[in-house]
Amino acid sequence: MNPYIFCYYLIQFCGHSWIFINMIIRFLIFGEDSVADTFYSIGLVMRVCQSSSILELLHIRLSIAEDHFLPRLLQIAERIIILFVVIVSQEEIQGKCVVCILFFLWSFLDVVRYTYCMLAVTGTYFRELTWLHYTLWIPLYPLSVLAEEFAIYVSLPHFETYGTYSTQLPLPFDIPVYFPYVLKIYMAMLFGGAYLLVRCLYMERKAQLGSWTIKAKRS
Repeated sequence: MNPYIFCYYLIQFCGHSWIFINMIIRFLIFGEDSVADTFYSIGLVMRVCQSSSILELLHIRLSIAEDHFLPRLLQIAERIIILFVVIVSQEEIQGKCVVCILFFLWSFLDVVRYTYCMLAVTGTYFRELTWLHYTLWIPLYPLSVLAEEFAIYVSLPHFETYGTYSTQLPLPFDIPVYFPYVLKIYMAMLFGGAYLLVRCLYMERKAQLGSWTIKAKRS
């Protein structure tokens, strides 16, 4: 067992569990009023967790974590862009319901994922957790992609009004960059990336759960 990678998964598990439980408790206590305050209450922890997840790409490259590079790259990149480029930069959308939905879906997926990864490092596997880890993304990941697309959509008027990130490239290019157009291109690319990621996750699920089925038949 690699103590470092175990501690990393443990810290991520604690962070996302805190987010997930905090959101549920706040909703039970404050109801719909908690939705508008989601980003201000847990946004910092979410930013730390998502920023830390970039380390996973290094873990894969150094072969200290067993995972596929491309699926993790796509998932981490889309979350970083949505969180830091879209949500953090536009205060007007931080209180919208879509942010609450995104945080709930991200944290739910990651609580299960990091629980599975943390136990896998110690060589502990549970059939039900393995099935959940490789199945939960089927309903939740498409929903998170739709929520990400909607977050970009509702942010477009604010990028247009304030001109955030719109700039003029220096010479010799001297080309104006209108950031809302960049976001619209990214919205189309997001669906393409989601298709590739779903395909990778499906193949991984088929390989992992297929091996469980074979083992069960032999036993």
